Amino acid sequence: MSQAQRVGQLVMVGATATGATASTLSAISDYHVGNVILTARSSLGTVATARVSAGLRARSTAAATAGVGLFVATDQEGGQVQVLSGSGFSTIPSALTQGGWPVSTLRARAAIWGGQLKAAGVNVNLAPVADTVPRATALSNRPIGFYQREFGYSTAVVGPHVAAFVQAMRASGVAATPKHFPGLGRVIANTDTTSGVTDSVTTRSSTYLGPFRQAIAAGAPFVMMSSAIYSRIDAVNPACFSRTVVTGMLRGDLGFQGVVISDDFGSARQVARWSPGSRATQFIAAGGDIVLTVDPLLAPAMVHALVAKANSSASFRAQVDHAALRVLRAKAAANLLPAR
Repeated sequence: MSQAQRVGQLVMVGATATGATASTLSAISDYHVGNVILTARSSLGTVATARVSAGLRARSTAAATAGVGLFVATDQEGGQVQVLSGSGFSTIPSALTQGGWPVSTLRARAAIWGGQLKAAGVNVNLAPVADTVPRATALSNRPIGFYQREFGYSTAVVGPHVAAFVQAMRASGVAATPKHFPGLGRVIANTDTTSGVTDSVTTRSSTYLGPFRQAIAAGAPFVMMSSAIYSRIDAVNPACFSRTVVTGMLRGDLGFQGVVISDDFGSARQVARWSPGSRATQFIAAGGDIVLTVDPLLAPAMVHALVAKANSSASFRAQVDHAALRVLRAKAAANLLPAR
């Protein structure tokens, strides 16, 4: 792969679930982007969604991605966070409801949901939420508890259900993505709509990290980072830009060897004070692998910044190569590499 193609494997752009726009297609063809996320809401059903996915995959040519297939992701948590619906898709209840089921029931039902995604051409689910929200603050927790996105109010409930969801997706041929490390359960504001969101409770040895450990032990191939600041861990940098959090905690303390993906770096207010290019380079420098932007128009700036920094810094170039290799290993496991 050329350096531009390796960099492209480190970016994921939004594609409207009902049909990709020209900017998404250009990101793949012209900027070598190797991953997409189906966004907004679609009631097309599995068959029509599979056609959308196939159209995106057709762009992963030898010139664009060296023939490496795309990770096609979406958010299919359930409740108020379910992008894909219509014929062939179940109506998935909220995670809080799912957390009330026996673990065996969730595993069986999530395997069905994973099979539906696979039939629609989706191979990555940006779920489950591994955040634990204390019952007393659930309604005031805008990113998670307000929408009942948590499996429960204790790690004893959340952890086993997260692991079951991960296992079920894996059995269906879909990569699960526990999120948002190291947890959004102790914040009030939503990083998508508010800046300066800070968790002043979580520490490097917090019990709230337990569900992420269980997800990793269950074989999670992806983990999504939070964009909040954790003042008792790194008071300066958001978790997604913190080498202490990404490399020290997630890769070091928890031993995660898979793909680390960002939360949306497109329009999130929490990261708005950094340029799109800086968001991308700081995430990779911290130890991340895939920069996610729902807005595909930001992809060129992100790709250019990554290529420029790789050209000017041997150490950063090595980080790009390591990240690309982690993505390619995950794609090898998903049978997305071209035949030799």
